[in-house]
Amino acid sequence: MTLRVLDAAAVRAALPMGAIVDALEAAFRSQDPSEGPLRTHLETDRGSLLMMPAWGAAGVGVKLVTLTPENPARGAPFIGALYALFDPLTQQPLAILDGAELTARRTAAVSGLATRYLAGSSARRLAVVGAGVQARAHIEAMRAVRPIDDVVVIARTSAPALVAELVDEGVSARVGSAQDLREADLICTCTTSVTPVVRGVDIAPGAHVNAVGAFGVAARELDTDAVRATRVVVETRQAALAEAGELAIPLAEGTVDESVVLADLHELVNGAPVRRADDDRSVFLSVGIAFEDLVVASAILAAG
Repeated sequence: MTLRVLDAAAVRAALPMGAIVDALEAAFRSQDPSEGPLRTHLETDRGSLLMMPAWGAAGVGVKLVTLTPENPARGAPFIGALYALFDPLTQQPLAILDGAELTARRTAAVSGLATRYLAGSSARRLAVVGAGVQARAHIEAMRAVRPIDDVVVIARTSAPALVAELVDEGVSARVGSAQDLREADLICTCTTSVTPVVRGVDIAPGAHVNAVGAFGVAARELDTDAVRATRVVVETRQAALAEAGELAIPLAEGTVDESVVLADLHELVNGAPVRRADDDRSVFLSVGIAFEDLVVASAILAAG
């Protein structure tokens, strides 16, 4: 058996975003990943190594991620990643995939899946906080599941460059400010901020928010009011309670309890009610789980 190696371009070209959303939807409907292992952290002398293993109908796989704080000063990426996929029957190695591109596409597609179920069907105004890889991927994902015709990019430095790229591609996009959040039907937070970039007051009635950027229980992109005032969905309760600062911080404050999470994605796609009225506001808190990487890696390999 020949081991396939898919670089970033091959991973990106293998499947359109809508097809990745469909693959995740089918997987979350048929399988409950709640008991899957959490990511493992190993501190090295240069930074961190993260390991994310999973197994299931799609096969056996593991993502390896390095975080190296000194790299940007060297002109190298802060994050390095690869994904190893093994056959579901024989457990023999099938492929190595570029982990960074896999992460970008699966993270945005999971947000797309949540948006498919939680956002209003006519949602068209999108505000994205952040202008990096995840912001770019999330714009693609939101356009795959909703009729987006107005994109606002809110970021400290890189918003004009991303907007120029989008306009060149025929997307109606502009640079915005925090005030534009209050006019959005959809908000995606794709930042590295450890303090809130969206407050409860910024979320309009009926709007849906995907929060994906914060990493760890001490970091959050949404404030406590945003969590308390919205209908909250997570990938799995186990992962969110262990890794999402949006939950960990207000839980420690005693301002919310675990019942603030109304559903996980397995429950959502199987019909769990979340929104009660058109003006309900909803939030999807994503920390990224290994099950998603496995599903998307397998779908990408099958497509090629």
